[in-house]
Amino acid sequence: CGLEQLFFFFFFFRVTVPLMIIVDDDDSKVWSLYDAGPKSIRCPIIFLPPVSGTAEVFFQQVLALSGWGYRVISLQYPVYWDLLEFCDGFRKLLDHLQLDKVHLFGASLGGFLAQKFAEVTHKSPRVHSLILCNSFSDTSIFNQTWTANSFWLMPAFMLKKIVLGNFTKGPVDPKMADAIDFMVDRLESLNQSELASRLTLNCQNSYVEPHKIKDVAVTIIDVFDQSALSHEAKEEMYKLYPKARRAHLKTGGNFPYLCRSAEVNLYIQIHLRQFHGTRYAAISPEMVSAEELEVQKTNLKVDVNAAGLKE
Repeated sequence: CGLEQLFFFFFFFRVTVPLMIIVDDDDSKVWSLYDAGPKSIRCPIIFLPPVSGTAEVFFQQVLALSGWGYRVISLQYPVYWDLLEFCDGFRKLLDHLQLDKVHLFGASLGGFLAQKFAEVTHKSPRVHSLILCNSFSDTSIFNQTWTANSFWLMPAFMLKKIVLGNFTKGPVDPKMADAIDFMVDRLESLNQSELASRLTLNCQNSYVEPHKIKDVAVTIIDVFDQSALSHEAKEEMYKLYPKARRAHLKTGGNFPYLCRSAEVNLYIQIHLRQFHGTRYAAISPEMVSAEELEVQKTNLKVDVNAAGLKE
């Protein structure tokens, strides 16, 4: 059974990668994260989950990428009701982890938060590159800005119903069905304040100012089949980042990192490969062949087209 296999690898992940709990200075915010791969790497890739996700939803990326020599951090945010407050808290977390600059992979809300963090810190950059998966740049696409301030009043069951309403409906292939079941399980683990705060961040009136992050390398990963994002929202992302690499998946729904993990991991590798041999490499130098490093240093272009990427 596919779902049993998914949970088998998930439990393998849980017993091999320890969960870290980091509490901020005034004990009010608790970050949960998994940090795998060589700790000598000072510019790792950090994964930010969607509204319904926890740090565990990227377990297949953590296992695969750390196995290839990358330092990978997957985290779960504390309760934040304001975007600037989140950005300040995330900056403090990076300071605590002694990370000057990082690569960010954000799914849906995670991608929006990644863009906002890059924007807020643009005068003293902390983000070296972005991978945005099924993400958006303007919260108005959800037509929920008028309810953003009332989520904190709603009971947990109502908030979960709102989130589940965005999950793919109708027939899907077995792997996508397993991914949805896994995400429902993760959603059940979130409490009322966690869900309400994430929906507030997802829907309060805000948009990305692209001119502030024009020097950040971006890859956009999206799917051609049904997802919570409209075609217009995807087109807006392309306009916002005209120089971004585009990685398209024919299918994958809302959670391609779970049901199309091999393809997503490949796109992540291709994105990070451009930084091999530099101080912003997310991979241990010993894991990169001398030949590949030489290619990077002579600035030869990676043949991304073979992997379905567009530049």
